[in-house]
Amino acid sequence: MIGFYKSSTSGRSIAAALTAFTIAAVGAAPSALAQDEDAADGDGDIVIVTGTRRQNRTVADSTVPIDVIGEDALSNQGYTEVNKALNLLVPSFNFPQPSITDGTDAIRPATLRGLAPDQTLVLVNGKRRHVTSLLNLNGSVGRGSAAVDLNLIPGLAIDRIEVLRDGAASQYGSDAIAGVINVSLKSANSGVTGVATYGKYITELQDVPGNASVVVDGGGLPVVTPDGVLLLNAQGERKARDGETLTLAANIGIPVFEDGFINLTGEYRDRNRTDRAGLDPRRQYATIGDPDELTFNRLSHRYGDAQTEDYSVFLNAGAPVSPGTEFYLFGSFNERDGESAGFYRRSSDNRNRDFTNEPPPPAMLGPFVPFYADGFLPLIVTDTSDFSVGGGFKGAWSEWNWDLSAVYGRNKLDFRVENSFNTSFGQASQTEFDSGGLKFAQTTVNFDLQRELPVSFLADTLSVAFGAEYRHENFGIRAGDLQSYSAGPFAVPFGAPAGAQVFPGFRPENEVDAGRDSYAFYTELETDLTPRWTTQLAGRFEHYSDFGSTVNGKFATRYELADGFAVRGAISTGFRAPSLHQQFYATNSTNNIGGVLVEIGTFPVDSAVAQTLGSLPLEPEKSLNLSGGVTLSLFDGFNITADYYRITIDDRIIITESLQGPDIVAILQAAGFNNITSARFFINGLDTRTQGVDVIATYGLDLGGLGDIDFTGGFNWNKTVITAETDTLGPLASVPGLDLFGRLETLRLIEGQPNTKINLAATWTKGVFETTIRTTRFGEVLSPGSLAVDDVVLAPEWVTDIEGRLQMTENVSLAIGANNVFDVYPTANPVGVRPTGGNYSANNYFLPYSSFSPFGFNGRFVYARAVVEF
Repeated sequence: MIGFYKSSTSGRSIAAALTAFTIAAVGAAPSALAQDEDAADGDGDIVIVTGTRRQNRTVADSTVPIDVIGEDALSNQGYTEVNKALNLLVPSFNFPQPSITDGTDAIRPATLRGLAPDQTLVLVNGKRRHVTSLLNLNGSVGRGSAAVDLNLIPGLAIDRIEVLRDGAASQYGSDAIAGVINVSLKSANSGVTGVATYGKYITELQDVPGNASVVVDGGGLPVVTPDGVLLLNAQGERKARDGETLTLAANIGIPVFEDGFINLTGEYRDRNRTDRAGLDPRRQYATIGDPDELTFNRLSHRYGDAQTEDYSVFLNAGAPVSPGTEFYLFGSFNERDGESAGFYRRSSDNRNRDFTNEPPPPAMLGPFVPFYADGFLPLIVTDTSDFSVGGGFKGAWSEWNWDLSAVYGRNKLDFRVENSFNTSFGQASQTEFDSGGLKFAQTTVNFDLQRELPVSFLADTLSVAFGAEYRHENFGIRAGDLQSYSAGPFAVPFGAPAGAQVFPGFRPENEVDAGRDSYAFYTELETDLTPRWTTQLAGRFEHYSDFGSTVNGKFATRYELADGFAVRGAISTGFRAPSLHQQFYATNSTNNIGGVLVEIGTFPVDSAVAQTLGSLPLEPEKSLNLSGGVTLSLFDGFNITADYYRITIDDRIIITESLQGPDIVAILQAAGFNNITSARFFINGLDTRTQGVDVIATYGLDLGGLGDIDFTGGFNWNKTVITAETDTLGPLASVPGLDLFGRLETLRLIEGQPNTKINLAATWTKGVFETTIRTTRFGEVLSPGSLAVDDVVLAPEWVTDIEGRLQMTENVSLAIGANNVFDVYPTANPVGVRPTGGNYSANNYFLPYSSFSPFGFNGRFVYARAVVEF
């Protein structure tokens, strides 16, 4: 058996001690949200633009919880990807970093409050941002969703991020069930800032041997362990020095006309791949005793971050064009080249067999001849192109504030497969393939009106807002080249699998160019009924061309019981429209079963195959959001909020399991589909209930001659349960034991994200020196297996970051630091013989950590940063 060595737990002990110190220093239930500098100081006077259309609403008097994250909190860490930064700053935000998940390796989704990635709305400058063209399908958190890629936005372009933690579909439309993330771009009209950040992972993997030789018996043959793999003589734990990341960014503000500005940000990020794979102890070659078995490099898989190269340009501009009227413009262009790997194909793998010179059946097959002598690692190469431009006019007219805008966004993703081959073509196969691509585009036009009306019996004016929105969306699939999807001459006689291995291309019959339109009308009223009592009422009607209409509303209120102490609550209905991806995504592959080519695929809900199995047109998800909480400011510099939320969602859209078996085949054959053995499609399949608690606190302390110290902290508890599953099975009702949403998918939904999360941070400033210490406790996560005995409970872990900054001159500052300074890893996957009998999957040897880990599995990241400002 492979030997494993436990790492020291001293890092976790230090993290726990740090946490205890921070809690004691705060002097109350801690929170770990780094907020805008003013918010951290506790004055609460920051005017917010999210969750309200009133012009002067602040964080302190908001009726719903809103976190304001300033640019310092985003930039004062080693990670330059926005999703990674938010994962360390927002307790209810989760950003797992899966691997070997096709396009999801390069475009990773994030979640808020344990819901799906597409149930959080993202705005840029208050305007709806388009989602990516990628549909996440390969076993990651967020399976079946298409989401906005926040990592396309350079951190240096961001002035602040407002996170609205409450349902807001009645205010903003589809997707705002979990909440809203609004990214405000910088608007300075002067100054130049340049930032260079370089870092790499310097880590020692836990429970993973670094080197090993094959143990042989007296006859020179490899010794096989009780769980069926080769016995390796393990040598130490594996060390890694990889993931070098260079980020170069610059921001410039340019004055234009009188009181106008152009603010430009450019960023280049080159992130090398990481690899946390373990050694593969399985037999690699077809011939027992093959001498190459003893010299094969068993670090053959690639498991970690994809290699990516990003180019980003963001523009934000505005200028007055007449008294009371302003023109504004913002936009972005992004390119990302990514490379990730699939599973390693062993030399003896039938997918690596070269059938070119084999005698055709019924003759006996000849000796096994591999296409790649030592096996091969197929690579998925992605090319992401993203473009957006928005603009409009806003101003004041006869006491009305008005805003007319239009935003267009487009995301395009092309797939290539390299270092692979189509087994069914033998020696005639390509080794590189164009596997096709995806595209998504969105055009949104808004017109908003708002004014303050004096009402004699109210303590304040009544804010009245009206608006209308038109949105057009388009989704498309492009087919790949012929060999990327087709079956060659060796498919039928030999059962050779067809298509480019690791990512078969989209077929011509998968191609689609689908669009839809929606129209919305909305209104919002907000006022202070008394000096201590604020109320808000919102309503929205929206009509979609593909599924009809929906009406949603919201009531929120806040009452200040005493100076510094208030209660607040909200009730709202919401919806999320089924995405075009979920309605029209299609892909299928060809397998040889018993000498017959059969199709296994994902079929659109309106396809003949899906309809034969009982698919229905998708309806919107419908939600009811309830929340209530308190806000407390006991003394200067200290603020704490605590909010409970309950989100029920009916008709959640899920993708079914791959439906297969004799009963499924019989249903399909009766309808004339004789070559399909497995199908999956999207359905309104589940009702769920999500409950949770958010606690956020900030505390600023003047230490006199010792400087200043600011504490921030946050806590989130979150739990999702399935309350009902679909009973509209149609023809599938006759299939005994059928489970449209199986055990693995169920557990991924309800237990695949942390049940608790704590963020704690302290920043000490003394003259030109500044230090930030941040620690995050990620709660327990279940990584489900196909069987209950294979489930892995990922234990709670503290992950600690440290950064020190020095203001060298008025214009130059330097920083050094480490993320995950104590080199913490998630619980390792078990290997060998199960205590209950049988064997754990051999894959656990070379995939030692679960992709469900909420903080990834890369280990310690050490970095340095230089900032130049003029």
